[in-house]
Amino acid sequence: MSKDDVIWANPGGLGLAAFGLTTLLLQIHNIGLITSTMPLIWGFFWGGAAQVIAGIIDARRGDTFGFTAFTSYGVFWIGLAFAFLMEWLGVITIDGPGLAWTMIAWGIFTGYMSIGAYKISKVHFFIFVSLTVLFGLLAGHFYGVVPAKVAGIEGIFVAAAAIYGSAAVIAHAQFGRWVFPLGLHR
Repeated sequence: MSKDDVIWANPGGLGLAAFGLTTLLLQIHNIGLITSTMPLIWGFFWGGAAQVIAGIIDARRGDTFGFTAFTSYGVFWIGLAFAFLMEWLGVITIDGPGLAWTMIAWGIFTGYMSIGAYKISKVHFFIFVSLTVLFGLLAGHFYGVVPAKVAGIEGIFVAAAAIYGSAAVIAHAQFGRWVFPLGLHR
């Protein structure tokens, strides 16, 4: 068997778990249940590196949407965690408007990615639309008009949908059928 004949596993289980669970940790922080820096530390590794790996596997499989989504959000997590690390080390100062505009930019990206997500499944579409809303709420938070708790509560729905999607992909790979339906559109 040549290297071109190798069948790559579906990286969706890894990518959605990395995104969903890292997002969940940060939203638990946003609603005030934890004050630890663990969500951003995991942002480097699970939310960041694991999603980049999933994206590269999707690229190898010829999936432009998965490649773009997983690598982009993986790098988002790495960048966010790095920015906070640099602030904690006293190297930079992060300001509210800078974070707000970052969230607006990511909201724009996520908004148009929602169009592609619609073609995949209802769960994917929900993840992307609710994430677009979350970026809007976070932008409002960093401008001082939306409490972190409001964004955190909405973000838990984003995380739960991604975690469900991961479970669905993993169960499908193991059982050969959709144990947890995604509402596929393909």
